Amino acid sequence: MNTKNQFPENFLWGASTSAFQVEGGFNEGRGVANSDMRYVPQGLADYKVASDHFHHVKEDVALMKELGIKVYRFSFFWSRIMPDGENVSQEGLHFYHELIDELIANGIKPFPTLYHFEMPYALLEKMGGWKSRKCVDAYVKYAKICFQEFGSKVKMWATINEQMCATAPDDMNGNLETDNHLRQMNLYQMSYHMTLAEKIAINTFKQMVPDGKIGHVVAMQVIYPATSSPEDILAAQNAQDELQWSFLDLSIKGKYSDHFKTFLIARDVYPKISADDEHYLAENHPDFIGVNYYASCTVRAKQTNDDDSKMPPFYQSEQFTVVENNYLHPTEWMHFGIDPDGLYIGLRQLYDRYELPMIITENGMAYADKLENDGSIQDIYRIDYLQKHIQQCLKFVLEGYPLIGYCPWSLMDLVSSHEGFHKRYGLIYVDRTNTDPKACERYKKNSFYWYQNIIKNNGFKGEE
Repeated sequence: MNTKNQFPENFLWGASTSAFQVEGGFNEGRGVANSDMRYVPQGLADYKVASDHFHHVKEDVALMKELGIKVYRFSFFWSRIMPDGENVSQEGLHFYHELIDELIANGIKPFPTLYHFEMPYALLEKMGGWKSRKCVDAYVKYAKICFQEFGSKVKMWATINEQMCATAPDDMNGNLETDNHLRQMNLYQMSYHMTLAEKIAINTFKQMVPDGKIGHVVAMQVIYPATSSPEDILAAQNAQDELQWSFLDLSIKGKYSDHFKTFLIARDVYPKISADDEHYLAENHPDFIGVNYYASCTVRAKQTNDDDSKMPPFYQSEQFTVVENNYLHPTEWMHFGIDPDGLYIGLRQLYDRYELPMIITENGMAYADKLENDGSIQDIYRIDYLQKHIQQCLKFVLEGYPLIGYCPWSLMDLVSSHEGFHKRYGLIYVDRTNTDPKACERYKKNSFYWYQNIIKNNGFKGEE
């Protein structure tokens, strides 16, 4: 058998979603979430119906089985399990038992994320969300409930999805300070509280689910310097420290890099860290890293008149400026361009620094897909994107690195944060518009059948 184009036999082919973007079921057993309270421009879909996964669980799992995935990476809706942030909803637990049992019955490993941008809005009202040390206790309480309830059936977990992106959107986390210095102080304090909550939860997990594995999910940042000038190279190094290593170093090593610690202290935004927290930071480590990757980023040294006001908040920094990469070609929704090589480059950087197993938890191509009259969706652009990125995963695996699985974003179309259902990532088309949910019927895209074949062959049978 030709194995040079195939993955290991136990490789976890999967697909990903997140609860607030896919579930819906707004008034059916769950409380108001922070995502429900964010501003949604007129004409875009909100999160009340989303992809209506809440009413399509068995149908969706049947589609997963048909696709052939081995693992389903999803998230728990914190506000479905604890609608007010304090009390547990048996109805919410029942929904996830139903989903998990259906997955297991169909030979699919459940892989839940505890926090994927969403929390009960009551926690923002009562304590200011992650700005407060009390939110650490609230998260740990929620995590314990999940471990106790599902730990006998679920052995693969993720703690927090993309700290960088979770701390940045003010309308989701309540960081509404207009003074930029205070806003930055809040941002780094929230990030620290997330890591502390994750660390305590990992400690609890090891006691409650000793035969399980738990990991951190990073928004992988592959940063290129715009030129070979020392100033641009240093800007890229600083950007990588600020946008990636800062989160992972604290999560995995229990401390910031010397450069980043100095950077925070000099700007008076170093988070308040209790001496009682030190042992949690030092002693509890994730078992693996979940990697979310869409594209790389190119930066140069900051200049006085740079305007980064339109950049996402996490790219607004005095250490660097984001610029266009002329070697890559942007698309309507993939603004930085498509860079499969960046996936391999980033994975190598991660492993060289942390030496932990990894799983791709998100990787996908956004497009305004069209449902044809015959029910088909001709998304050849997505097939091209996925093929090139999976080839980079194969290269990484064949060199001996421990990449244990691949989960494209996303299993089905879901609500994108700022574009609703104009912007689609799914292998499965959800028939709804931004203004009319209709029946949310499911249609398999061409990429569904292509990925089904990749899974069946465990790689690229007969291809180079």
